[in-house]
Amino acid sequence: MKYLVMVEGSQADYDAMSGKGSPQSPAWSEKDVQEMFAFMRGVNDDLAETGELVEARGLTEPARTRFVGVGDDGRTVITDGPYGGTEALLAGYWVLDCESLERVTEIAARVARCPQPEGAPAYPVVIRPVDEGPEGAS
Repeated sequence: MKYLVMVEGSQADYDAMSGKGSPQSPAWSEKDVQEMFAFMRGVNDDLAETGELVEARGLTEPARTRFVGVGDDGRTVITDGPYGGTEALLAGYWVLDCESLERVTEIAARVARCPQPEGAPAYPVVIRPVDEGPEGAS
């Protein structure tokens, strides 16, 4: 079964990874950033080796987000960033093909242990099964 595994982050977190700390997220050193990337590369490499990795992507900072909706008058409403520093949005994701919810939960638990500086906010790793419709249901 396929699962979407998601990690979140705020603009304050992206700023902190660039060395600009705030009360919400302490500044990351270059070493902190390199450790985080090395950890994520290791996760991706292991998942590719087991054949469970379908796709993985990191996303740009929330300040580059655009929301598109429909207003009360029926007209399109477009809202561009920047957004508040603490609003958590999707920061990255994996699409995984795993045997079970237990297996994808093991992977999410590993991702949740990604190294970060002391005091950095901890977000849960979110797992959502991919709806493959009646043809893909097992």
